[in-house]
Formats: sequence, C-alpha cells, structure tokens
Amino acid sequence: MLALVTGGNGMLAGDLVPILEDEGYEVLTCDIEDFDLCEEDAVREYILGAKPDLIIHTAGYTDVEQAEAEPELAMKVNGLGTKYVAQVAAELDVPLVYISSDYVFDGEKNVQYMPDDTPNPLNVYGKSKLVGEKYVQELCKKHYIVRTSWLYGTYGKNFVQTMLERKDVEEIKVVNDQIGSPTWTIDLAEGIITVLDMPYGTYHISGSGKCSWYEFACEIFSCVGAAVKVIPATSAEVPQKAKRPAFSSLKSSIKTKNWKESLKNYLYICDLEVD
Repeated sequence: MLALVTGGNGMLAGDLVPILEDEGYEVLTCDIEDFDLCEEDAVREYILGAKPDLIIHTAGYTDVEQAEAEPELAMKVNGLGTKYVAQVAAELDVPLVYISSDYVFDGEKNVQYMPDDTPNPLNVYGKSKLVGEKYVQELCKKHYIVRTSWLYGTYGKNFVQTMLERKDVEEIKVVNDQIGSPTWTIDLAEGIITVLDMPYGTYHISGSGKCSWYEFACEIFSCVGAAVKVIPATSAEVPQKAKRPAFSSLKSSIKTKNWKESLKNYLYICDLEVD
C-alpha cells in the first residue's frame, strides 16, 4: 500500500511518515519542490504518476496572520489546491485524508465543537480551510476530513517552540481569552491511523481537555522549570491581524491523551528536563 503524503516538509508529516511506515505503508512524500499545488495540471500529473493507494493531504497555507494580507494566495493553496488533490483522488478512486482546522468555527458555542456543528470561520485562514473541506466533500466520496487544533511538534514552528525560545525572559504577556485544545503531532498522526479504520466522514482529533493560551504557556514553563512570569492579557491587548475564535476547543472523535500529558511527553523526547 502506497501512501502519498503532501506537505512532506511540514510539521505533521515529520511524525506521520514513520508511523505510517510502522503500520506497513510504503510512503511517498511531496512538497513545493515537486509540484505547485496551485497548478491543476501539475497536481494531476504528479499524483497520477505516483499511483498512490491513499492520499493524506497535509500541505497547506498555515500562516494565520499572513493570510489576512494574502487572502487570494491562502484561498488558492487551501481551497483550489485541495480541490485539485480531491479530483485526482476521485479519479484514482482512493481514500483522501484532508487535514483541517478548529478555525473553521466562530467560537460562539462555548462548549466543545462536534464534527457536525456548523462552521462559520472568522478569519481568512479558516475560510480557506472550509473551502477545502467543501471541495473534498463534493468531489471525493472516499474522504476523511480531520480537524485538529493548536498543533505543535518537533518539525515546525509552533507555540511551544516559541515559548521555549523565551524561557529565559523575566516576563511575557499571553492572551487568556482564547480557549482551545493543544494537540501534539504524534497524537494526531496516531489518530489518523485510527480514523482510517472508521467510516468515511468528518472527524475531530485533538488533545483532550482545554485551556487558554495563557494556561498553555504557564504549563510549558512549569514543565521545564522556567521562572518566567506569565501575564494574562485580553486579545485586545495583544492585537493580531487575524480574528481568532474565543472558544475553539474540539471534542475529539477518538480517545486521546490529556493535553498536559502529551506536552510532557513531547518535552521529554525533545531532551528537555521535565518537572
């Protein structure tokens, strides 16, 4: 079984590929150097040439802030690019896994979001991911839409890394009015394997439990014994270009570890001293 993983240089792929290989898959990764996701013919030629038995589409425009300045590009990559991948998956009649985001929701619910809740994104990034979802649903009957949230891992820039880079400062201000579910890439990768044995459809995979970015930062510094004073702040006090949902915690469709446990596991494998 050949699994094609797009976004092969990305944070999720770094942990997903070895887990797929452990499950017996032959894995082929691809990224921007292999073809332009915005070019339909290039996407089709590459994927048809690879002839995969499974496509896991992790590639995407992921810079939430920059998407506000580049809405057309974000929509091309996450919307049209996903459309092109979905078309070829349908042509080959193979399953397609599309990685989506908690930012497809508006945060008005105030209880954990379920897969069948109605999306209503607040920012360009969320809108572009939702367009991708719709193309997958419309064009590829053998699909898994997997929404995740607050992703961190070894192979890419993320909130945990950003906090660790600041562990020697005296104080830092972090928003406390945005709530979500931190998710380790390894937990997501293992969850994708689990979902592949389930019926086609839309699923949520995120760390269990929820917290604010402020609470997340406090836990990171506590785990590594950093004496950083974390100051809670409102979103208005830490202005950003992209509007974030106040509450985007996802109810995971499968059993996952508590976010605090996964954070400690992640820090341990990074060879950081964990208290």
